[in-house]
Amino acid sequence: MTDLAHTGTAPLSDDGRPGRAARATLRRAAPALLAYAGTRLLGLVVLTVWGAFADKSPHQLLSARWDSLWYTRIAQEGYGYTLHLADGSVHSNLAFFPLLPALERVVSAITPLSAADAGLAVSWLTSLLAAWGIFAVGDLLYGRRVGTTLAVLWGVLPVGIVQSMAYSESLFTALAAWGVYAALTRRWLSAGALAALAGLTRPVGAAVVAAVWMAAAVELLPDGRWRQAWRTRPRALAGVILAPLGWLGYVVWVGFETDSVTGYFDVQNGWGNGFDGGLAFAGFIGGLLIRPPFVAGLGLLLGVAALIWLYTRCVRQRQPLPLLAYGGAVLVLALAAKGYFGSKPRLLIPAFPLLLPIAIALARLRPVRTALVLGSVGLASAAYGAFWLHGSGPP
Repeated sequence: MTDLAHTGTAPLSDDGRPGRAARATLRRAAPALLAYAGTRLLGLVVLTVWGAFADKSPHQLLSARWDSLWYTRIAQEGYGYTLHLADGSVHSNLAFFPLLPALERVVSAITPLSAADAGLAVSWLTSLLAAWGIFAVGDLLYGRRVGTTLAVLWGVLPVGIVQSMAYSESLFTALAAWGVYAALTRRWLSAGALAALAGLTRPVGAAVVAAVWMAAAVELLPDGRWRQAWRTRPRALAGVILAPLGWLGYVVWVGFETDSVTGYFDVQNGWGNGFDGGLAFAGFIGGLLIRPPFVAGLGLLLGVAALIWLYTRCVRQRQPLPLLAYGGAVLVLALAAKGYFGSKPRLLIPAFPLLLPIAIALARLRPVRTALVLGSVGLASAAYGAFWLHGSGPP
């Protein structure tokens, strides 16, 4: 892939030694992981102090609210639970993809942890794996300083506290980041397997599939190479076939469970979710703009404009096509979904490629200034996360 040529980092193949490469990558990533862990520790400390004044348990806020309760119930009882609300909404737990509750069930079976605490353990561990993968992508493309800055930026997102909750965002981002890295470095079997697992974690797993397919297209399509791909590049073809199996398999299974080809999408509609091209979200912003004090509407409008500008910067920086495909797909799926508008910042957590332009700019500063900026943003993020979790609405 010519996109990587300017970095001086040679793409790797499936023929390398994964154990040795992993150890070398971990040593190189250690400063980034320590800095990232510091951001998460700061968030937990602020949440604990806030909880002491509010007389609320940080443990309950992190492990037993909103979506985490649904994951825990699936881990304990399996699928089949449906909640009928007074407004006519039908909330089925089939809306939640199975990998996180499956891991909760396994961890709670082999340790003294409850399913809820197992969810926390999975989230905390995979948040470090996600930061490592994000570092690896940034390091591969732009060097160690950018990779470190990118990982810390991901940790200080305004809703970064979700990375420490018993939610699926950390697990998904870990699989996505390493899946994209594998696609960029032509580790086709790893890329396909990670994309399949990401597809078993969240609906946006389709974005990782897009990254793998784009990488394979760059590899196979020029000069008609796809005609002999089964003989000359069988691993690439295997990765392409593997990638969608997780997402597709779960959607098909829900179809059988509901006796409907559109079963999964019907379940999402019961929750008020779905894909409408952003019409409902645009209407929501418009409604806020025509009612005083207008601040919320203006803030959302500026936020959407900033996200689009960041993606445009990613394109102008000529990021590799698989990374653009992944970041763009996450952005579109988050903004164009209807319902649960307050959850959109959380849905954008996996969109780490959008942070690359900021990471590049910060990495050009003196290290002390970079640290001051990231530290200040991290403190603000920790305070906002504590405020957010002590509110009434789900993130």
